[in-house]
Amino acid sequence: MNFQNILFETKGGIAELILNRPPLNILNISMMREINSVFEKLNSQTELKLLVIKAAGKAFSAGVDVEEHTKEKVAEMIKTFHRMFLLLDDLEIPTLSVVQGAALGGGCELAGFVDLVIASQEAKFGQPEIKVGVFPPVAIACFPNFGLGKKVFELILTGETITAQEALQIGLVNKVYPADKLETSANEFIEKIKNLSAVVIRLAKKSWKESNKINFKEALKKTEKIYLQELMSTFDANEGLTAFLEKRVPLWKNK
Repeated sequence: MNFQNILFETKGGIAELILNRPPLNILNISMMREINSVFEKLNSQTELKLLVIKAAGKAFSAGVDVEEHTKEKVAEMIKTFHRMFLLLDDLEIPTLSVVQGAALGGGCELAGFVDLVIASQEAKFGQPEIKVGVFPPVAIACFPNFGLGKKVFELILTGETITAQEALQIGLVNKVYPADKLETSANEFIEKIKNLSAVVIRLAKKSWKESNKINFKEALKKTEKIYLQELMSTFDANEGLTAFLEKRVPLWKNK
């Protein structure tokens, strides 16, 4: 398939998807639709053993396009964005993200939601949504289940950015490597997976999920409802997003 915003290939049992809107790989609806079209087909390819998500440019992803948070687009944006994670949740093969730079907002959710995360020492992770008057539904629904819950809530509540080493300490990252060793180290891990049985890998992941049951779909449904029906009807959510686009300080009314 010809994509405008991503690169994708399968080789030797490995599926590799590259976010390709450098330098910041901002996730817009068009890009997310392309990602979803790839995810939708992966379970039917029984020879696959691993999905690797990477990014071109200096950042993994700086998040979802704020311009698509408007009242006219937000419902479609949220539906398309959340579909990525629902498809990943149903994926039978393990998933790995390789993070070389900033992973912020929706980019942090995408990088952190997968099964395993390898990051450069220069990578940064954060959920700054609260600073523009919204919150990250996927991070709220899922991150506390595989990170330190109180620390994750602190990130969501403050919008602060943390280093890769700090992300490692709270369980959002598996391995951290020097920037010049990131690609080599990721490839070494991928090679280990390539030498294993595809069917055994899938059954191992199935067993892992069954033994560590997370009702992500139900949790996401609840957070999505609050986001669309309550949050987006507040003055402050719309003020925060507008202020961001207008490059000014938001004037909160606390309502």
